[in-house]
Amino acid sequence: MSFKKHIPNIITLLNLFCGCIAITFVVQQRFEMAFYFVCLGIFLDFFDGFFARLFQVASPLGLQLDSLADMVTSGVVPGLTMFYMMLEAFGLQISDPFSGQYALAFLGFLVTLGSCYRLANFNIDTRQTDSFIGLPTPANALFILSLPLVVRHFDSFMVFELLSNYGVLLAISIGSAYILNAEIPLFSLKVKKLTIKDNKLTFFFLIVSLLLLVTLQFLGIPLVILFYVFLSMINNKWIKQ
Repeated sequence: MSFKKHIPNIITLLNLFCGCIAITFVVQQRFEMAFYFVCLGIFLDFFDGFFARLFQVASPLGLQLDSLADMVTSGVVPGLTMFYMMLEAFGLQISDPFSGQYALAFLGFLVTLGSCYRLANFNIDTRQTDSFIGLPTPANALFILSLPLVVRHFDSFMVFELLSNYGVLLAISIGSAYILNAEIPLFSLKVKKLTIKDNKLTFFFLIVSLLLLVTLQFLGIPLVILFYVFLSMINNKWIKQ
């Protein structure tokens, strides 16, 4: 049996391993390290499919492994992060479970539930081969994982107050679960032809995203995700007209 047949699945399992490591860092509230391991997991998630197509070894097993790995890296980790952010908003510690507010913090796992539903639906949805319908779980994970970094590194009292408010965090969690599964087509970021004319929207998005990341750093990450959804919605309306 050829070893190359197993390479995509090994890469997928490394994605899962990164998710497991990220969980341990979230529990320690070392959100920056968790963010970096989720980024590494997402990077590996891209390459498992790439090598499966390159070696022509795509399989139903690989598809299931990919979703299960994503469930941890892009589903459990962001949900756990939101849970800890909600605890922090209430001024509670993980060791203070006897409180109604503590129970409310579990609603942060709405992010995980929304991610799980999307991943299961994605496996049976034949419309999402070249582009996406609803926000992909890796993009949503980056959005959620960036929030505690914005709180800690972006010097703005207003931003700090917003992202330290339970009501705002709950709204983000509900919005996250919704946008993951919303029937909103998002334009493809794949560059098929190296011409500006055929990729105007993609190039515009990438340039604006780069500017946001360079100028705003961690704050730029959630803004890039929001900009992607907003630009897709405008593009959808433009196409209908």
